[in-house]
Amino acid sequence: MSGENSLVAWQRIEALFVLIAALVLYFWIGAPWLTFVILILVPDLSMLGYFANPRIGALIYNLFHTYIGPALLMGLGVILTDYDLDPYAFWDFAPIAIIWTAHIAFDRVLGYGLKSPEGFKITHLGRIGRQDS
Repeated sequence: MSGENSLVAWQRIEALFVLIAALVLYFWIGAPWLTFVILILVPDLSMLGYFANPRIGALIYNLFHTYIGPALLMGLGVILTDYDLDPYAFWDFAPIAIIWTAHIAFDRVLGYGLKSPEGFKITHLGRIGRQDS
C-alpha cells in the first residue's frame, strides 16, 4: 500500500471507530432509533449548495461534514443544561449531535471526504467514483 493510500486507510479506520462509538453512545443515552433513521441523511441536504456553483457547494457541504458542528451542538447542550438555562437541552441536543457525528463517520468510512471547490468528486480522501482513463 502506498504512503497516500495508507494514510487514507488510517482515516477510514478511524472513522469506523468514531461510527461505532456514536452508535454505542446513541444506544447508551436511550434515544429513539426512529429519530436516528429519520435524521441520519439530513446532513446530505447540504449538497443542494452545488446548485449555486461548486465553490459554494463545497463550502456548505464541508460545513455540515466536519465534526465541528456536532461538537458545538453537544457543547451548547451541556452549557445550557449546566447553567440551568434549559434543564433538558443536553437531552434534546445530544441525539442530534450523535446522529450528525455518525453520518459524518459513515461517509468517511465509505470514502466520502470533505469536498474540493474544484468538484464534488474530489475529496480529502481522494477521488470518488470511477476513474476516467
